[in-house]
Amino acid sequence: MTRSRVSLLSALALLLPLTPLALGGQASAAAPGPAAGHSAPPAPAPLSVANPGFEQGSTGWQFTAGTGVATNYPHGAARLAYLDAGPAMKVSQTVTATGRGTYDISAWIATGGPNGRYVARVNGTVAAALTLPSATNYRRYTLSRIALAPGDTLEIAFESGDGWVNADDVMLSPASPADPRISSSDPKIVEMFDWSKRKANSWVQLPGTQGPLDVDENHTGGSGTGAYAASYWAGYANRSGYYSRDTAHQLAGAGVLALNAENRTMLRSFAASATPEHKYYPAWALNFDAKTYLSIDYRSPANFVREVPATFELVQKSEEAYRWSGDRSYVDDPVLWNFYRHATDEFVTLHDGLKDNGPVKVAEGTGQGIFQGTASYNEQSGEPLAEAGDAIGSQYQAYLAMASLARSKGDRALADRYGAKARDLKAYFNSTWSGTGSGADMVRGYTTDGRALTGWGKENSWFMPMKQILDPGPRREAYLDYIDQQASGPGRPDNIEALTYLPDTFFRNNRPDTGWKWMKDVYDHKDIQHVNTKQGTNGDYPEVSFTLLGQTVEGLLGVSPDAPAHALSTGSRLPSGMDWLQIDDLRIGDSAFSLRHDGATRSSLTHTSGRSAYTWEARFPGTYPTLKVNGVARPARTKVIDGVTYTYVTPLVAPGRTVTVQAG
Repeated sequence: MTRSRVSLLSALALLLPLTPLALGGQASAAAPGPAAGHSAPPAPAPLSVANPGFEQGSTGWQFTAGTGVATNYPHGAARLAYLDAGPAMKVSQTVTATGRGTYDISAWIATGGPNGRYVARVNGTVAAALTLPSATNYRRYTLSRIALAPGDTLEIAFESGDGWVNADDVMLSPASPADPRISSSDPKIVEMFDWSKRKANSWVQLPGTQGPLDVDENHTGGSGTGAYAASYWAGYANRSGYYSRDTAHQLAGAGVLALNAENRTMLRSFAASATPEHKYYPAWALNFDAKTYLSIDYRSPANFVREVPATFELVQKSEEAYRWSGDRSYVDDPVLWNFYRHATDEFVTLHDGLKDNGPVKVAEGTGQGIFQGTASYNEQSGEPLAEAGDAIGSQYQAYLAMASLARSKGDRALADRYGAKARDLKAYFNSTWSGTGSGADMVRGYTTDGRALTGWGKENSWFMPMKQILDPGPRREAYLDYIDQQASGPGRPDNIEALTYLPDTFFRNNRPDTGWKWMKDVYDHKDIQHVNTKQGTNGDYPEVSFTLLGQTVEGLLGVSPDAPAHALSTGSRLPSGMDWLQIDDLRIGDSAFSLRHDGATRSSLTHTSGRSAYTWEARFPGTYPTLKVNGVARPARTKVIDGVTYTYVTPLVAPGRTVTVQAG
């Protein structure tokens, strides 16, 4: 018996169970989904792989001698394909394209030695190939951007090498609408962005794919199947759905890839789930059908996982998705609009009864765990929190987002009301809620019996400056120092997805060197096994790749899109040692741009395609009487943003034009 057919890694024998393409069966009815206003199911997928997880044995696949289907070491569910060590062995499937499209093809592969191959051939010619390393734990490999025309044949092949090869769970993804590219004086960011772009795209579901529902580590085969909607993985890779917390954090990276349809579908599904029966909490996770709740986290309307910050983050991220896409449904769709209103009004009132906050209301958790409603994303602390720094910071941003959405809807009075609510909440937080201490002595939460908590709270610590509810000044700077020290030392979280927030925290508080430090830290740990062994490596946690994309564009490049207004603002946050950074094919609304920063004093924007001119607010830290626009000195204006003075101009950049602005 060959080594590939022996259970060498029994501790990992139940990894990702998904066989997400071309499965039959009935849709699960175990966990109901949002009924009101849900869109029609997607049409059948335009391209599919038969038996992608080998659960139907050899069906759909061709096997040479020395290969077959085994049950000893599956990645998901019960079966896998194996190839013995040695030359000229292959497991393959050939499908014919019925339409035009570009696809990513992913598979989970483990190997007992190097030099196996994972190959895609179009009409017999290699379109993409990877030479596999020796890695006995399953890793996810992707062949990217395979273009197909009607009638083209696509062969997906696993080929033998110096050691055994196991393959499982093949998945097709539509290539993202945008293909952004980074160039820089620093090769590290180029490597990081290219990896992140390919990895993030590999998690996108092809709409219409028939796949299993309610898959988790306890139910590796799931319960029935359904048609997957436009969505992407946001959560554990061994579960068949997307999570509200992960979706919120991955949304900017998805925006960089122009995954606007996916962002809208996922946000809308959460919005529809925030019913009066749920006391306006959204479901914690949904299956990829965007209708049914993921059963591991949902037991009944009174017994499901819910965390206060997620409700508010989904409002904030809906506003951000609107600015990336320009899609009017974010303000016109009643399902979304009603969610924003309830989340920032009735939800707060219903969940504010334990602590007296005087003139403001603060949403609270129960202190009784995630299935009864917790105040914080920090699920490991064991503290009976009523209020937490991540929840109140997220509530502040939700108020700001609601004000912005109301302005876009044309409701000035509502916008003013929520602007005032945001100002009042921030003033209360800084004058009262957070106490008078600094660093380790700052308050970051309150227990259900009214005790103030200080010290290191992970999410309920770093969310406070990340959500910018902390006033600028020495106290905030001391707290940022404290966060960096704790996360760099004994307080470092074990799970990589927690660390993915740290670049955001420091970029948003004008500390680019520290933000870049944490981006590199996350990336450099991508090949290490995740603390949840069934998840795979850190890099195979979807949040890692999506957040690195968003942090490159919103963090290092300082891009803030405003597609509805045909506008964008930029401000270089290049760290020490990175002389220049450029992105091409940056999509905002229906336009594409190239943007380059040279240090902190020179920026160029090219409007490469689009129908309407964009107003560009080119910002530079400091005070300058003039800025040079295409070499001509122009009067400049200044503004203070979160404690920093910027000088800026607002040239109009028409399609096909390049504008360069220089300070000093």
